[in-house]
Amino acid sequence: KTRTTTTTRAMASASARDAVKQFVTYFYRHIREKNVYETLTMYERSFPAIGERFFKKTAWPTPDAIATHAENDPVFKMLYAELYYRHLHQATTPSANERKGSWENYCELFGALLHGDANMQLPNVWLYEMVDEFVYQFQSFRQFKGSSKRTSEELQAIKALDAQVWDRTSVLNFLKALVDKSDIVRVLERERAGEISFAANEGYALDSSNVLPTLGYCAQIGICRLHVLTGDYEGALAALDAVDLDKDGLFKKIPGAYVATSYHVGFAYFMLGRYTDAIRHFNESIQYVERLRFGAVRPHALLLLLKKHEQMYALIAITMALVPGQQYLLDGSVSLGLHQKYSEKVNRMTSGEVAVFDDLFSYACPKFVASGDGDNSEAHKTQLKAFLDSVATHAVIPKLRGYLRMYTSIKLDKLAALVETPVESLKASLKAFVQGYTLKEWTGGASALDGEEVYCGDMSVILDGDVVRVEETKKAKSAREFFASTNQKLAASLEDLAQAKPLLIKPSAIVG
Repeated sequence: KTRTTTTTRAMASASARDAVKQFVTYFYRHIREKNVYETLTMYERSFPAIGERFFKKTAWPTPDAIATHAENDPVFKMLYAELYYRHLHQATTPSANERKGSWENYCELFGALLHGDANMQLPNVWLYEMVDEFVYQFQSFRQFKGSSKRTSEELQAIKALDAQVWDRTSVLNFLKALVDKSDIVRVLERERAGEISFAANEGYALDSSNVLPTLGYCAQIGICRLHVLTGDYEGALAALDAVDLDKDGLFKKIPGAYVATSYHVGFAYFMLGRYTDAIRHFNESIQYVERLRFGAVRPHALLLLLKKHEQMYALIAITMALVPGQQYLLDGSVSLGLHQKYSEKVNRMTSGEVAVFDDLFSYACPKFVASGDGDNSEAHKTQLKAFLDSVATHAVIPKLRGYLRMYTSIKLDKLAALVETPVESLKASLKAFVQGYTLKEWTGGASALDGEEVYCGDMSVILDGDVVRVEETKKAKSAREFFASTNQKLAASLEDLAQAKPLLIKPSAIVG
């Protein structure tokens, strides 16, 4: 039995070595020949499949171990290392030194791309996920560093690291450098002016590399996410000033980028009290993920999108409890899903159960990190307190709304008796009711921070002497909005059913 086990392990080890050698050899060849089709296939299918079969809970062979299979090419070695460390974070809990190794590889890789000639064509999805992973590993390191579960040996290893390793300022500087060097802001300004169409060609071009322009584009999304993680919500929205969020930009052609952008932009709006803007972003992204459930998306990637999908549903539920009457902003399928998932919790929140607000926020919010060397748990508590303060401010809305919906006019003293509060306190509550429904809303403009003050309530409340007058202001989509929405959904469905659009880069046009 022992001999059989040893033989089986040897065969498995030999099979793993052969699989890795073949993968690296062909992966390197396709990258060198700028064959985006085959590079994408190996990135999306081969790498995860080999990892699942041979390295489910262990690391892939180190970058040094595979270098000879790729002619010791230094840039390919850095690209492979990016995948190596990403898998390490997914399959294991990396040590402090392994996290340092990943940081140093990103520094070398981004440094080479920033200061050299990136004579490559890489799949956009890889370039986006490279930036996304960079920000994720920063977040992961900060949580690793601040965890109370660290052993004394791990704490010593962390203390021995250079202060710049996964430092927020260093991470932000790299992302900003990618944006600046790529000149992507000017490119997007030209696209906005109608001079070029960066999104139509998805950043690919026959006469130049897509690597730096796409990395610069995705770095804007990375900066937005980084600001959200540290509670700088205006900074998060400002980071995307160059991107037209209401149009079909490049981010909408990469599933992970679209969902991440919608979630972080929506969450920033949510924390800034711009609830209608948050709902619009969440609503569109939820519909997008629903279509992807049955599309050709990698299973492991789909799981991450579905988690964000559920978190966005929870945030919409909170919003519906804070400012009731916004269902008209939701697509019918999203409204039905919200009712099935959260109708009971929405009712409990409108009844004033703060614990439900707390639970849903803690589930749906990102894992905050301290902006400096502070405690990450304190960062979460700070954001939770800010949110619960907003809940307290809006608490008057559902309570008064239940009574006001039954009247078109009512004496102030009678309403005060119904809600069991003094008349003067009721006057303050009515003022808070109107203020709670008055918020800033994006109505067009270059920046996501732009907007105008609007009243989003489904009833107007006016204090006329000693009489409270109530007028229902039903909000619903106009016929024009309805047909536009229906046409958009039809176009999206037809696009999902259509054959994949060929990339501009064709292998036959580039070899040599």
